[in-house]
Amino acid sequence: MTRLTAPLSRLLQTSLALLLGCSALAAHAQSDASAATASWPSKPVRLVVPFTPGGAADTLARSLGEVLQREFKQPFVTDNRPGAGGNIGSENVAKSAGDGYTWLVGLDTTFSINPFIYKSMPFKNADLRPLMVAASQGSIIVVNQKSGIKTLDQFIERGRKQALSLSSAGYGTPGHLGSAILTDATGIKVNHVPYKGNAPASTAVLAGEVDGGVLSASILVPHVNAGKVTALAITTARRNPLMPNVPTVGELGHTNLGMEVLFGVWVPASTPQPLVQKIQAALEQAGKDAQFQERLRSNDLFYEGMTGDAAVRRMQAQTERNRAVIQATGMKME
Repeated sequence: MTRLTAPLSRLLQTSLALLLGCSALAAHAQSDASAATASWPSKPVRLVVPFTPGGAADTLARSLGEVLQREFKQPFVTDNRPGAGGNIGSENVAKSAGDGYTWLVGLDTTFSINPFIYKSMPFKNADLRPLMVAASQGSIIVVNQKSGIKTLDQFIERGRKQALSLSSAGYGTPGHLGSAILTDATGIKVNHVPYKGNAPASTAVLAGEVDGGVLSASILVPHVNAGKVTALAITTARRNPLMPNVPTVGELGHTNLGMEVLFGVWVPASTPQPLVQKIQAALEQAGKDAQFQERLRSNDLFYEGMTGDAAVRRMQAQTERNRAVIQATGMKME
């Protein structure tokens, strides 16, 4: 038997001690993580909305928060942090601890549009993990009555002959993307006119400041139903129950004009998988609440409730489609 020298023996003993210490630390950390998951939520959860109060994302966050607060007996507090197309609030969540107490409740556009039109981003898409595609919302293609346009085909025909001025809620918004999709799919000429929000963009159509727009349907519902603007088509695959007489782009033979906005919930990518699963289960349960679903419907949001890999794939597909349109049309910040 070979006898170890004293220095070598001490080295092996030290290495063994280090290995045992690391194993103990890892086991302790795993134990702490398991305990944190089991006790979640033990304090208020912050739902960061990267847009102003009153919008669809804000409505979703507050509606979710109400249901979850009843279930877990802990506050779920909405924290509005608007600016830079959702980048400011999203950065705040991306740089937060992955402990389950800070969520992002926002739009896919922050991930599927912003990286391709902003010169730089304060975070990477990979810094945030999508837990749920909670809801979707379509847009409506509308024109001012003075335009004389009555159908989507007339709209496209006019746009191929002369540029149409189309309003949006600002650069990088769904309305901006909608104009780019129209250009990419039909070859129409568009003068994009950005406003500071959907409300002024819709008012611009009503007042005749612009020819039309691809805008949030929720704001325009009363004006469409009152006949104050001409609604040409809904951009989703299904008709909008709030405006049942307005056809979809697919029904009119223009499936390539389909578009929707996805509303989701994200957490920091560092969030442990067991905690992710627990939060997803909580979201799925909240989504079954009848009052929650009715509140979404009344605010022109279609409940999706998609979690796990399906949610990731849905977001990725949205990002790839939008990236292709943006690159093909040169859509950008100006």
